[in-house]
Amino acid sequence: MKRLNSKTICRVVAFLALTFHSHALFAGFMTMDTTRQDLPMIAITTNTALNAREKVEAHMKTVGYDGSIGIKLRGNSSLGNNQKKYTIETLEADGKEKDVSLLGLPAHSKWVLLAPYNDISMIRDPLAFQIWRDMGHWGPRTVMCELTMDGDYRGIYVLSEAIKRGADRVNISKLKKSDINGRELTGGYLLRIDTFDEDDATFTSKVPGIGEGTMTSEVIWSCIYPKKKNLQPEQFAYIQSYIDTMEAVIQSDYFTDPEKGYAHYIDVASFVDYFIHTELSLNADAYRRSAYFYKEKQKADGTGGKLFAGPVWDYNLAYGNCNFANANNLEAWCYEGSSNNPTPALWQRLLQDPAFRLAVKQRYLQLRKGALSIDSLHAYIDSLALLLSKVKDHHFQTFPELLVSEERKQQLAQQQKQMEQMFKQFKQMRKDNPQGGFPMGAPPMGGFPMGVPPMGGDSLVGVPPMGGFPMGGQPMGEGFPMGGGQFQFDTIGMFAAYRVSCYEEEISIIKQWLVDRLAFLDRNIDRFDSDWQPRIQPLVEKKMKFPGGAFPFPGGAFPF
Repeated sequence: MKRLNSKTICRVVAFLALTFHSHALFAGFMTMDTTRQDLPMIAITTNTALNAREKVEAHMKTVGYDGSIGIKLRGNSSLGNNQKKYTIETLEADGKEKDVSLLGLPAHSKWVLLAPYNDISMIRDPLAFQIWRDMGHWGPRTVMCELTMDGDYRGIYVLSEAIKRGADRVNISKLKKSDINGRELTGGYLLRIDTFDEDDATFTSKVPGIGEGTMTSEVIWSCIYPKKKNLQPEQFAYIQSYIDTMEAVIQSDYFTDPEKGYAHYIDVASFVDYFIHTELSLNADAYRRSAYFYKEKQKADGTGGKLFAGPVWDYNLAYGNCNFANANNLEAWCYEGSSNNPTPALWQRLLQDPAFRLAVKQRYLQLRKGALSIDSLHAYIDSLALLLSKVKDHHFQTFPELLVSEERKQQLAQQQKQMEQMFKQFKQMRKDNPQGGFPMGAPPMGGFPMGVPPMGGDSLVGVPPMGGFPMGGQPMGEGFPMGGGQFQFDTIGMFAAYRVSCYEEEISIIKQWLVDRLAFLDRNIDRFDSDWQPRIQPLVEKKMKFPGGAFPFPGGAFPF
């Protein structure tokens, strides 16, 4: 039989996807007409250069809205991408916040324009949010759209609800400045584990985080509602004490006690769902970045007031789309941590409770019949792929670096294998040299896997690797001053676990990845109430050490 080449496969996959799913499956998820020609267009006109620190006034026009907005750049590592993310708020003429409905979404003043630059499928964030909603929780609703900025086409975007307090969003009680004692003090609070800046009210967990190779064990919590400027000292003291107590109880000898244990402090069902959702995604940032929680106000009868896990956020590097933090290992567990940022130890501890594992198994089996069925997941993916089919070419023409030729793809795959072999050598070097660093203070030629030097030594901080990154992050021998070439940096290749030549190939890959990941979870979670045991890492306090005592990234964390 004659073997089909990649170009032919792309065409066949595209034809089958567009014909087979154009009616029945698509109609099950989308209410709009499948014959529509374009996505909604958002046009933004700026008066001032945008920055990532504070919003500036601009004008936005789209279907149903033509008025003022405040806008700023959004993200950490993504600020280096050719396609930027934006935080926006809709405003009255006098500059006050104005609740409006954008593209059919419930009215609010806070919005996010997510740039799916690192995600060739452009659907990973909407998929993650949809799964969370299908599991029965509030998750950001999204609309696929196109953006122009000052007349320039900026590609396909995801208009998303921001994670904010509100009746149609995270529906927790509004905390007033006068709520400083009694039941009124108990809620609601919106918390996050992520990077932070001086505008955030933060505190450090008293329980060290886990992760092999991490340079610190510190887990930083931020209270993002109420905002720091409105948060009263009594309120901050209360929520910090609550989290400290909750984490201490989870690590205690009596953590499984139904009255005094962790179930007294957390909404167990939400933590079960968050665990399932996260482990399915194999998110590179799982549990330790963009991890949200909220605490309800205690009811008059003394019940309630527990901590809930969620909502979910930031999944563009999930579902097989990343080459670090075990995110390209289909048989990895996110709760075990990785080598970039510390993972809260509460997750591994919860899995030591047979009752929690049984709850996970029962809930997982239930979800596999509905929200996590292959048919359901694939149908949603196909519906969005079909929606984007008529406009995706303009996006890829705008960002031609997103797709690569067959020849380049093979070269990058070979480079990835070389980097993986080099990483094995680094691990052996770390074993032979526990103090960290390299012999003679110099890294091996060829570059670091994922662009990250081996953890343990700080003599190389600020020094770029010789050579290149896997999947085309940087052409070998070029880009850095020591390489002798013009600076070139491909942030797609910096993170990518693979590269594709066409959009249809990407959709095929993510669908097969979900099949394989669910098969792994099926095999393991089925044993959760019998012989399965979590791999436990000891709680060891670690501090980062850098020349001059300063860490070069905000929030004390790597930007990837």
